[in-house]
Amino acid sequence: MSSPITVYAAKKILTMDADRPQASAVAVRDGMILGVGSLADLQPWLHEQRYDLVRDFEGKWLLPGLIDPHLHPFMAAAMIMTDMIAAFEWRLPWATIKPVRGKDAYMAELRRVEQAKRDASEPVITWGYHPFWHGAVLRADLDAVSASRPIVVWHRSAHEMFFNTAALRRWNLTEEEARAHAGVDYAAGHYWESGMVELAAAKLAPYMFDRTRYLAGMARARDVVRFGGITTIAEMSFGITDPDLEWLGPQAVLDGDDVPFRTFFVADAKTPAMKLGADRALAWADELPRRNTRRLRFGRHIKLFADGAFYSLGMRIGGAGYIDGHQGEWMTPLALFEQLATTFWNAGYQIHVHTNGDAGLAMVLRTLQMLQDSKPRVDHRFTIEHFGYGTNEQVVKLARLGAIVSANPYYIYEMGDEYLGNSLGRDRTSQMVRAGSVARAGVPLALHSDFAMAPAQPLRLAQIAITRRTAGGAQLAENERLTLDQALRAITLDAAFVLGLENEIGSITSGKRADFTVLDEDPYGVDAGSIGEIPIWGTIFDGKPFERKAT
Repeated sequence: MSSPITVYAAKKILTMDADRPQASAVAVRDGMILGVGSLADLQPWLHEQRYDLVRDFEGKWLLPGLIDPHLHPFMAAAMIMTDMIAAFEWRLPWATIKPVRGKDAYMAELRRVEQAKRDASEPVITWGYHPFWHGAVLRADLDAVSASRPIVVWHRSAHEMFFNTAALRRWNLTEEEARAHAGVDYAAGHYWESGMVELAAAKLAPYMFDRTRYLAGMARARDVVRFGGITTIAEMSFGITDPDLEWLGPQAVLDGDDVPFRTFFVADAKTPAMKLGADRALAWADELPRRNTRRLRFGRHIKLFADGAFYSLGMRIGGAGYIDGHQGEWMTPLALFEQLATTFWNAGYQIHVHTNGDAGLAMVLRTLQMLQDSKPRVDHRFTIEHFGYGTNEQVVKLARLGAIVSANPYYIYEMGDEYLGNSLGRDRTSQMVRAGSVARAGVPLALHSDFAMAPAQPLRLAQIAITRRTAGGAQLAENERLTLDQALRAITLDAAFVLGLENEIGSITSGKRADFTVLDEDPYGVDAGSIGEIPIWGTIFDGKPFERKAT
């Protein structure tokens, strides 16, 4: 006997299928969409079949299940368990974190957090600091808060950390090893980019990822994804520290029947290559799909890192450079980057590259040109991840080379006002994340959060891409705005395309997975500048409803 059919009736179903964009009912069996249309359209499926007609959503709107194709539940599990002190409000399922601005206010809040700790040996680790809003906070400032309690200030970008003297001692961060590394200013207690990853983060990991703390953080990361109405996420750098540790959290927390989303993993190439060499890193990546389960999955995707972070101004800027004259950072030595790109390209992998600045993008596009010249590939989907600042000429080139883009529009909202008067100047700042140019070039474009670099709330990201409004209300480069249709595709069907999953998810179409996001209002019936405020009832994942509830 066939499994029974479930029919979900809705006020309107927005399918993201250009041939049949709207419907009012969808039939589902065993997690798969059988048909979509009106109830009358579905009768051939229902004739002499067992079925349940669910009318709970007749006053609501269904979208394809929202997709965040680039975030980091592993890193988020650590960030979420810190004492967050940030310059912007964060709405989380369990709390709303109020903004803190100015150095005096930041230091006062840090002292309050430190004094609230009952255990004198418990470290203070806080995330969200940025010098634009909080001033320079260095080792001496942190020593003034406490000479005995370890204090770690984790930069908003996640690419930098600041330590007081007690923290340097606690985690055996020595001046001798710091002298041998470019990414450290030991006197200031400052570790950044490779210095942070290879020295500081490696030594903090046993504390940050203590099993109890780690699994509690992963459970909160799970709740964040549910809160955003998301049914598919991608962990976009698996293996960047300890693969077994990174797998532990998702396996324990994200693989249960009560989890209404799937996690797609893209492995980091640099870390295993540094330990094993490029060829053995490929062999390691080839084995990862053996871990696959129903909700946790690897494919033939790999992640490379080009230049540094957008939030910390570590991205490589070309031409006139930064206003203050600094250059930014390379996250991977260029010879190793080319070697890894060649190894995985020749093996047929889809390559995703973290790059933010136009000089970083120029290097990446030169590499892609070299790869295409040496071994041409069709539909390779070489993906530019983040796309902080690039030129129109680079957009034309990436289109010609067959690259695609997964962009973080939240840069516009949070950093636009500050970058207008600092660092890049008004002309280049206004053109950050030039999504409109990408869309006009016919390049598939996804939007992502890179959580916790942005809230894992796809509708809010779409709103920013549509309006290009900063937190202060300025509009940056109006011609780079996305239309509502383009923005919704960027968090559904085009996001699925970036992950190579467009035949499974991304639209409400017969034969795809029955993943839907349930909204209380019509995205096409409200001002596009407010779609991020549309209430989300919850999701239907693999054909089963999951109401969103704050914890």
